[in-house]
Amino acid sequence: MDTRDPLTDFLSNPDFAPHISSVKHISAAPARFASLPPNLDPRLKTALAGRGIESLYSHQRTAWDSAEAGDDFVVVTPTASGKTLCYNLPVTQALLADPDARALYLFPTKALSQDQQAELNALIEAGSLPLKAATYDGDTPQSTRKVARDSGRIVISNPDMLHSGVLPNHAKWIKFFTGLRYIVVDEMHSYRGVFGSHVANVFRRLLRVAAYYGSTPRFILCSATIGNPSELAEALIGRPVRAITENGAPHAEKVVIFYNPPVVDAVQGIRKSSADEAMAIAALFLASGVRTILFARSRLKVEILAAYLNKRFENIFTENSRIRVEPYRSGLLPNERRQIERGLRDGSIHGVVSTNALELGIDIGGLAAAVISGWPGSLASFWQQAGRAGRRKGSSMAVYVATSSPVDQYLIEHPDRFFNATAENARIDPDNPYIYTDHIKCAAFELPFKKGESFGSDPEAVLGFLEEEGTVRNTGGRWYWSDSGYPAEKISLRSATADNVVIINTTNGANEVIGEMDRPSAKELVFDDAVYIHRGKQFIVLKLDIENRQCLVEERETNYYTDAIVKNDIKVLSEDEHLGTDALPIVVGDLLVRSSAEKFKKLRFHTNENIGYGEIYLPPEEMQTRTLAVLFPESAEPGAILRPMAELERAASLAAFCSIIRALAPIELLCDRSDLGATWRVRDDHYGVPAIYVWDQYPGGTGLVEALSHSLGSVLEAAAERLSACDCVDGCPSCIGVAPEAFSTVKRRKAGTASLVTATIRGLGRNGGEAR
Repeated sequence: MDTRDPLTDFLSNPDFAPHISSVKHISAAPARFASLPPNLDPRLKTALAGRGIESLYSHQRTAWDSAEAGDDFVVVTPTASGKTLCYNLPVTQALLADPDARALYLFPTKALSQDQQAELNALIEAGSLPLKAATYDGDTPQSTRKVARDSGRIVISNPDMLHSGVLPNHAKWIKFFTGLRYIVVDEMHSYRGVFGSHVANVFRRLLRVAAYYGSTPRFILCSATIGNPSELAEALIGRPVRAITENGAPHAEKVVIFYNPPVVDAVQGIRKSSADEAMAIAALFLASGVRTILFARSRLKVEILAAYLNKRFENIFTENSRIRVEPYRSGLLPNERRQIERGLRDGSIHGVVSTNALELGIDIGGLAAAVISGWPGSLASFWQQAGRAGRRKGSSMAVYVATSSPVDQYLIEHPDRFFNATAENARIDPDNPYIYTDHIKCAAFELPFKKGESFGSDPEAVLGFLEEEGTVRNTGGRWYWSDSGYPAEKISLRSATADNVVIINTTNGANEVIGEMDRPSAKELVFDDAVYIHRGKQFIVLKLDIENRQCLVEERETNYYTDAIVKNDIKVLSEDEHLGTDALPIVVGDLLVRSSAEKFKKLRFHTNENIGYGEIYLPPEEMQTRTLAVLFPESAEPGAILRPMAELERAASLAAFCSIIRALAPIELLCDRSDLGATWRVRDDHYGVPAIYVWDQYPGGTGLVEALSHSLGSVLEAAAERLSACDCVDGCPSCIGVAPEAFSTVKRRKAGTASLVTATIRGLGRNGGEAR
């Protein structure tokens, strides 16, 4: 779709134009081609010709040559650059040459698996290739699973199913593992943090089982742009990996627009809601006939914005202006997700509001505009989301709508970071003690461990511990699984717990499952009397039964939504590393965090007005994790700035300091703000001086705290710059936040925080700019 007219309309619209801070035009680029490989199977040439492909993009040919050389490699190119052919060609070539060869395709989501099977089937059908591709995931019917195991030459799955369904039952997959030649890992950049640390251990188990059956498969990985693709790939598979980063695919013109919502309260620096502004922009595009995707930051926001958009177009005489908008998020049932994906491809759905669930490479047809509400957490995610528009051909536009948060306001002031900055590094910690121990259990269940066998950092130390508690037994120099059940079913790759709460609609006597949620999230989102929104419908939670993993809801119309207030208590368990300087000691160690949701707010739709509170009666969650503590001894400058302050003023400055550090850390780390927890202490019980703590929100940590310890100076300099640039009087959401009720009487809160930030930068031995 030609978006020039809607683009011109938007850029000149008097409601929006004054608040557009920057417009960047990305020119179209031609393709760089390479010839088809001379040894390409004639049947594959026919298949490619049937799809109109007579030559390859340069990076596709480089991938072919790497596969021919026997390398493990990772392809790092933008969205819609033809990465699929980088692995489909060498894999199908190998399978056509050897009838016993097999391949495993892994995608991070079931939706992406279904999408890629359709792509692979099209290639197979175009050349009448004698290959069978089969999807094997949690949605695969039992009746077809045996067929996939026995006759699937290419098995398409996800890490979760590999972990809990395939590897524990490897004896049923003898034929497949014996012939396994290739393992394809798509969307590698999504395997970071907790998920990536788990998946690296799943790959250790996969290679162990493959070796048992005599195969040594090679890896082909694909990724969006990140700063350390080779490093991440090597951490995932434990072997050297070649990175292919030169993109030969063409791309159409794209316009990226940076929009900063108007200030509605100049004194407090409060801006108009980014969600409301993003919805208004999406509505303008949809009304102009531009098919649009709107990215929101949470499941709740997705449901609310989709409902608002449908309400905006509501008209029984015009069938809602013949515009249909759907929400897309985790927690939807598989048939609901596929129905929405199909509607986007065939054009019956014109707009979609999504979390990052649609960020990955699912084919959702020819969308022409992407509206991104708030910073998505990384440059890789931003460009993935922006790339959902104009995926096939034709010019497109992406509108980034900033929130009032410090990170968004910092990025609005520095749009060049989107185009010139080096992408963030992805980090994993496969040897996280909690994750590593869990996968040692899984591996011992699958095959006995031999003495001296390699598996991560120190398997024998963990096996010795497991032997003491009766989980394994050592006989004849081998460790055998001796516990009941199989461990993989109790281990989730994506969260701290494998326990999911099922959400059941009981309206008018119904007993219908409408969604599910992990247990920690359920305690903060579907507590008793919470409002749960599902595909635009509102439900009241009647009872959250944590013990039986059930949440009973009933459909009701309300004029508000709910938001839990979470309280954290902490206890230092160890001090492992002392960093920083004498003026600013920094300690990295272990921390016990106890979190509990004790109250919730009722917030009116549209205005977000607080119209009441409610109590939450649920047991707390406990975890041991990694933390970074920044200390402010009174003998040095940062502490000396706090010393003369009254206690309430000191608390307000520390709270604001803590808030802005947590808010801006994602600029340097490949993470979301919610991946980090933070708190402050006027006089810390453990260290005896004022302190702030920042911790990893996953048990045992995933390397974020260690990464922050090395980039804290850069985060502080960004904080100083944000404070200096913000023209509010004494704190606003764009810098240190509006003062909570407890600090409403504190004057010069912003000045105190700015002085503390500047002194802290000097305490680290950096020059840093002065903060105002």
